[in-house]
Amino acid sequence: MKAILIDDEPHSLDNIQALLQTYCPQVTLCATALSAAAGRAMLYAHQPDLVFLDIQMPGQSGVDLLRSLPAYDFEVIIVTAYDQYAIQAMRLAAVDYLLKPVDIGELQAAVDKAMKQRRLKAHNQQLTNLLALLTSGQANEEQRIALATAKETRLVKVGEIIRCESANNYTTFFLGDGEALLVCKPIYEYEELLQPHGFLRCHQSHLVNKQWIKSWKKVYGDFLLLTNGTEIPISRGKREAIKRALNLL
Repeated sequence: MKAILIDDEPHSLDNIQALLQTYCPQVTLCATALSAAAGRAMLYAHQPDLVFLDIQMPGQSGVDLLRSLPAYDFEVIIVTAYDQYAIQAMRLAAVDYLLKPVDIGELQAAVDKAMKQRRLKAHNQQLTNLLALLTSGQANEEQRIALATAKETRLVKVGEIIRCESANNYTTFFLGDGEALLVCKPIYEYEELLQPHGFLRCHQSHLVNKQWIKSWKKVYGDFLLLTNGTEIPISRGKREAIKRALNLL
């Protein structure tokens, strides 16, 4: 899980970071912030799975930060020196709360609880995708896939997707109307869903709807030229499979 730490006390950030590195290897720390404002910027920049959030901070509190967000798709573990904030944490749907100084066993238990929550949400999202794709009586191009972005879950017609491009654990969906949707999931999670609808994995980072392919270019390597002018590379290991899919053998 990708995590962000938000706390106005530098020594507290250092302590939690050290504990996570030593006792919670399943957590990857991607950013820290010393204020709610800086934390908000980190949330939008990194789209984490898990946030360790201090409640009492000068200016805007952790509660204020969460309430200012239109929505959020990450788990929250409250870290506070004050036990009375536990009730507030639960009302904010935090997965757990930790009292300072943080106990190692309690930290590990809170992280495990957060991981179970993420797995449950991922399973529910997969069911949503499956139901959207298996709607009876619809042609392939009319079937839709659920794409969970940072701000909303969009139901997109499969035929409107030109291509998908991955960067680490993120996938960008490029649509026929020029819109691009960034989803915080790796491309392989969508490959199996989209392959039955004419999508070809031509490269480790690219999944292309063959209905949008115009030609195969060989000027300076192998590329698929799409109808919108985009050129997508074909990896050496994918050449024969792509040729077969396009009846070029």
